[in-house]
Amino acid sequence: MTTETLSPDQILSLLLSRDEKGFNYLYKNYSGALYGVIIRIVRYEEEANEVLQDVFVKIWNSVKSFDAAKASLYTWMLNIARNSAIDRLKSKSFQNDLQNQSIPDFVNDGIGLSTEQSHEFNEVQDRVNMLRDDYKILINKAYFGGLTQEEIAEELQIPLGTVKTRTRAALLELKEILKEFKFIFLFFLLK
Repeated sequence: MTTETLSPDQILSLLLSRDEKGFNYLYKNYSGALYGVIIRIVRYEEEANEVLQDVFVKIWNSVKSFDAAKASLYTWMLNIARNSAIDRLKSKSFQNDLQNQSIPDFVNDGIGLSTEQSHEFNEVQDRVNMLRDDYKILINKAYFGGLTQEEIAEELQIPLGTVKTRTRAALLELKEILKEFKFIFLFFLLK
């Protein structure tokens, strides 16, 4: 039995036409990566699973708002996952549940990722580590730690404007690093 591989454009087309095949493909092929982002933020399996379900409902319901000029489909979905996880983390119900959780329910960073997804995450983390230290700290706290810019400013005791400026500069620098990485990767594939 062969599994069909769909391009992001094909997936998007299926989702826009409300075809369940697109949703099922999306869930099967992207749920692990999205779960990896969510679990790193909320850190509890049960909560992460609930957020993941919410994320896929949001993707299904808001796919018409996707703009390919702003981001790739994968990046758009990652942002939905990240923002949903942060929203859950800050919700009163989560805070109340957190007080009632026992220590053994706490999940470490490695749970929930397949070997391939873990490798992909590590590749991204390696690229982030190429940034200068003050940029690296901001990206790690915001995108892997789930902190808002206000929380980062408070934690690092620097002005919010500085956090915003450095984060933008860090993302621009990271974009260039990822472009170079993609070019080098393609070069080696074509050899």
